[in-house]
Amino acid sequence: MVVIAGDDKDVKKPRKVLEVFLDEAKVLVEGVNIVTKHTKPSAQNTKGGIVRLEAPIHISNVLLWDVKEGAATRVKRSRENGKLIRISKKSGEVIK
Repeated sequence: MVVIAGDDKDVKKPRKVLEVFLDEAKVLVEGVNIVTKHTKPSAQNTKGGIVRLEAPIHISNVLLWDVKEGAATRVKRSRENGKLIRISKKSGEVIK
């Protein structure tokens, strides 16, 4: 994925998606939208303190990375033999 909007925008740098939240239309991307969270001491974390975490961003702020073209690409959907397939708009390759 490539982040195309926000403070962590970088169209040339592909990033790894950690989790997808379909009901909220958000994705958790590695190293993007870092927030600080203050935690109290507990049995697992005896010190507590400030923890830096990634927060989800809206799915409209990311694009797929096309490996063949080496750039971000939009996706078009079409039907083939009754099945819906995704196709990269830049290279025309089927996305699996």
